[in-house]
Amino acid sequence: MNVGKVLLVGAGPGDPELLTLKAARVIRSADVIVYDRLVPAGILDLIPEGAARINVGKHAGNHPVPQHEINQLLVRLARSGRTVVRLKGGDPFIFARGCEEASELERAGIPYEVIPGITAAQGCAAALRIPLTHRGLATGVRFVTGHCRGDEPLSLDWASLADADTTLVVYMGLANIERIARELIAHGLPADTPSCAIHEGTTSRERRICAPLALLPAAVRAAAFDSPVLFIIGRVAAFAAGWNEHDSALQQDMAVVA
Repeated sequence: MNVGKVLLVGAGPGDPELLTLKAARVIRSADVIVYDRLVPAGILDLIPEGAARINVGKHAGNHPVPQHEINQLLVRLARSGRTVVRLKGGDPFIFARGCEEASELERAGIPYEVIPGITAAQGCAAALRIPLTHRGLATGVRFVTGHCRGDEPLSLDWASLADADTTLVVYMGLANIERIARELIAHGLPADTPSCAIHEGTTSRERRICAPLALLPAAVRAAAFDSPVLFIIGRVAAFAAGWNEHDSALQQDMAVVA
């Protein structure tokens, strides 16, 4: 049996020009592309004529193709002898379930390769000119998910995350941002910690809000953001383009909140 190969490819944070050269090359040579909802049209345009396209995109609470079916689909396609590109937004191994797919391929004896992509934290931070680490302000950065599997209650080590010397980046946290802000403050992170919310970062539809942590949930609600939204919380967020123009009004609001 002529077994094909699966390439787990990161499509980057949204701007098609942030796709890596290697990712672009394998997309152009694929027989089948299995892609997610957040892969932009500009990258799908690279798919060669005649290659099959399979959309397995998921929304929060709406998974038309469950993960176990995606895993099995990749195995079946590769066993047919084809070169399969599994195309994911961001990086395939950062909150993208690429490791589950890789494990299934290994169990089935299917050759595969992981091609990394620029994750949303890097792309959005660069778009806002935020350094995720900075001498004297942030000695490290942590990526966490703000959404639990199966819509279970959010359970994070809040005491550990409420570290003023660390930049916190929250993926998929829109539905839980009120609780996230409340818990971080309750566990010691200052209420005036600079924070940003970025909707569809690095794309032409990008929208952003910068606010002290205590005011961030209300600001996001007022802006009527929907997913995808990334949150950057920490002192380095004060470097964000546009922070200063909001800062004085927000500090007045903080005085009222306090």
